[in-house]
Amino acid sequence: MTELTYHYVALTDTGLRRTDNEDSGFASKNLLVIADGMGGAAAGEVASSETMHVIRKLDRELEGDAIEALAGAVSRANDRLGELIEEDPAVEGMGTTLDALLWDGKKFAMAHIGDSRAYRLRDGKLTQISDDHTFVQSLVDEGRLTPEEARHHPHRSLILRALLGRDDNDPDISTVEAKLGDRYLLCSDGLSDMVDDNVIEATLGVETIDFAATELIRLALEGGGYDNVTVVIAEMVAAETPIDETLSSSNGQPQLVGAAAGQHRPRTGRSADPVARAKGDAAKDDVPAKPLDPEEVRYMSRPPSSRRWVRWAVGLLVLAAILGGAGKIAYDWSQKQYFVATDNGMVTIFRGVHAEIPGVKLENVDTVTNIDVSTLPEFRRKQVRSGIEASSRADAQDIVDNLGQFVTPAPAPAATPSPTPTPTAKTTRADIQTTSQRLVEDS
Repeated sequence: MTELTYHYVALTDTGLRRTDNEDSGFASKNLLVIADGMGGAAAGEVASSETMHVIRKLDRELEGDAIEALAGAVSRANDRLGELIEEDPAVEGMGTTLDALLWDGKKFAMAHIGDSRAYRLRDGKLTQISDDHTFVQSLVDEGRLTPEEARHHPHRSLILRALLGRDDNDPDISTVEAKLGDRYLLCSDGLSDMVDDNVIEATLGVETIDFAATELIRLALEGGGYDNVTVVIAEMVAAETPIDETLSSSNGQPQLVGAAAGQHRPRTGRSADPVARAKGDAAKDDVPAKPLDPEEVRYMSRPPSSRRWVRWAVGLLVLAAILGGAGKIAYDWSQKQYFVATDNGMVTIFRGVHAEIPGVKLENVDTVTNIDVSTLPEFRRKQVRSGIEASSRADAQDIVDNLGQFVTPAPAPAATPSPTPTPTAKTTRADIQTTSQRLVEDS
């Protein structure tokens, strides 16, 4: 089998309607990443650049499994956002999408969350290898919208999942098998919203990836340039392929573009002086609220409350419906919901709503699996203990099957040493002769 490597390029543009670039892109011989920040008031820049700062630490010789390394880095990036929000409530509500491909020498480990996209061009055919975590895509999946209708839907950019610094982040983690000649594209929605897939397909296949990146940016700007646009492209080549000095990656140096190339937010923390902090908060209250940036509205994250609050809210709605006479309808609806959590330390599929309402049981065990939560990596344990929502029973089973890939077998018990035989006196030839003589005499 031919040993593979890849050429790479990263390119970004602020766009025609934006004054700041909230996208971050990175490309190196080990790692490809794109992050599209959101939140307004520079918070989007902070989210994407801080996420990139954490994920970039994977740009080194890989130790261990690529999937676990990438999943762990995504979890740490999400935790970092949570730290920043705790230190500075002014950035509450910020978040970022993420697409990352980590190369292990044979295949890519892939992480995806949000509406940035990952594409593969193989044998001239373009395939989207990520699933949009958007409201309209959920309608397409349910058969309520066609892909063409979704493309022009007014809420097409409302995302359902992103890295927000909370425990309920749920990225897609998978493996991507690469072949000689494949080209991979990671892009922010500034490209995919402005340029049709068939045009991306034709452009991605041009002579060099550097030219393809330039052309894709140009096409996005010609299409309106309403948002920041960032592309990261890789082309799979044989490892022994001579270096093409005309390519931007020929020097082997990593390429970092966008917000992450211009800033890294230090850990400053809030003032320890409660009086000073109160004065600062009061001063903020005196500043008139400015109109929301349209981008903030498009990417408005869920209110910054814990997942438990959300469960209580859903549970209270069901309880209110029961008390109001619509009990059967509400209960029937709740029993069509599924999630994966833990029961007595085992990964378990539940039917119902993951909420705790005194006197009302909204969840029931559907299936207890044979997966012990303690055998999962820390990142996966946190997900299961927080509860992973599923769109159906089949989806819940898929979640369990995926978790099964990450089980760490328990170490085999140490073998019990065999008892050491008690040494005996060495039998001599004379002993044998004496015994033989005794037997003869006895007979």
